[in-house]
Amino acid sequence: MAHPTTPPPAASPTAAPPVIVVTGVSGSGKSTVGAALAGRLGWDWADGDAFHPGSNIAKMAAHEPLTDEDRIPWLDEIGRWIDKAATADRPAVIACSALKRSYRDRLRKGRPQVRMVYLVVDLKTLHRRLTDRRGHMFHADMLGSQLAALEPPTPDEDVLMVKSAGTPELTVDHIITYECLRQYLPKSAERSRR
Repeated sequence: MAHPTTPPPAASPTAAPPVIVVTGVSGSGKSTVGAALAGRLGWDWADGDAFHPGSNIAKMAAHEPLTDEDRIPWLDEIGRWIDKAATADRPAVIACSALKRSYRDRLRKGRPQVRMVYLVVDLKTLHRRLTDRRGHMFHADMLGSQLAALEPPTPDEDVLMVKSAGTPELTVDHIITYECLRQYLPKSAERSRR
């Protein structure tokens, strides 16, 4: 179930187009939901995993959890991608775990167009998804380290909390509704949903 936040204020004509950052622990469905949301809206899309430096990928492949020091350069790369979207005047969606409040604050600092969506998933589902997943750099036995580092968003952060259950399409429906994104839907997509 989605928990609505205060609707975002209407953008001024000079404001950068919105960027939705889909967050949550590994296995929460960030990439699946994020790609589906971007596809539905016709927006630019990126998976935050692609921005990890080689050293981070090597650590995760060796089942070593990442530290704050490992994640800061990665977050800054994601921030630069968001800035490029703003420069190009393009709305976008990106998946990023953003486990801690300080990470989310770092991504939002100086970027009022960024909207955060946090996917909520029960532990049993997370374990099942990670165990069933093949070919991903994040191993199921590392979930504990992410949960230990996790600082779920608090109400004052104005992060949309959405239960990642049912189909990805249903989760996307919730995000579009509660983030007031229907105005951005291509006309053909809007007609097909009626």
